[in-house]
Amino acid sequence: MSCVQTIMDYGLRSIGIGERLLPRADFTLCQQFTLIGSGLIWNIYFGVIALIAGFFLATVLALGKGSRIIWLRKPSEWFIFIFRGSPLFIQFFFAYFLFLSLKSVHPFFNPFSSAWAGALVVLFFNTAAYSAEIFYGALQSVPRGDVEAADAYGMSGWSRFRRVIWPTMLRLAWPSYTNEAIFLFHATTLVFFSGFPAQQQRGDALYYARYFADQTFNPFVPYPILAAYFILLTLGIIGLFGLVNRRLNRHLPSDQRRKIRLRPNLIR
Repeated sequence: MSCVQTIMDYGLRSIGIGERLLPRADFTLCQQFTLIGSGLIWNIYFGVIALIAGFFLATVLALGKGSRIIWLRKPSEWFIFIFRGSPLFIQFFFAYFLFLSLKSVHPFFNPFSSAWAGALVVLFFNTAAYSAEIFYGALQSVPRGDVEAADAYGMSGWSRFRRVIWPTMLRLAWPSYTNEAIFLFHATTLVFFSGFPAQQQRGDALYYARYFADQTFNPFVPYPILAAYFILLTLGIIGLFGLVNRRLNRHLPSDQRRKIRLRPNLIR
């Protein structure tokens, strides 16, 4: 079988398109690159959706934590504390069994026992909690002079927040938020190691890498391929977020612009 045929057969296998049976013997590099790359579709799906949705929830939580109203502040603080204080793997585990229990209560919860919905909810809440803490710190760091200048121009309420506070908050938080986005995409590899099953062997990139490692008893080929894919994905995230960072800081002199630096989270 040629490499082109392999890509046609397995390139979209992780989403149910193409050959259903996995190769059983005589594994080639093309098969490993193709199937691991196919699984990366799920990692990108989890990361992109959770990041976009989590961004808006994180903004609300950051504002809630900074609010003087106790019934807004306390729920935000507890939400952030719970999802930042517990390991992500344990969150996957408990969420899966919670959704299994809720399936018997109402059919609405049926999809959430599958990874595409249930695991996505966990990642959404988790990244929202971490991002909210980043945004809250940036919110507290907004220069008082900027707020006073907005007041002097007659801005107040929503207008002041939308035109002064929120853009400044994003500009201050963006480098740290970029690192959170990178970690989120890396954390998607935990989905199929938790309770959520991979239906019909349609797993993510790590799922296929582990399959090849188990079949060949040689982890030194599939796992470096997996690492290479995630390095390329990380470079793409840094490039995309770098463009946004440049846009947010376009009004500043070049020597005062905050640059994005990769700072991996060793412990989370």
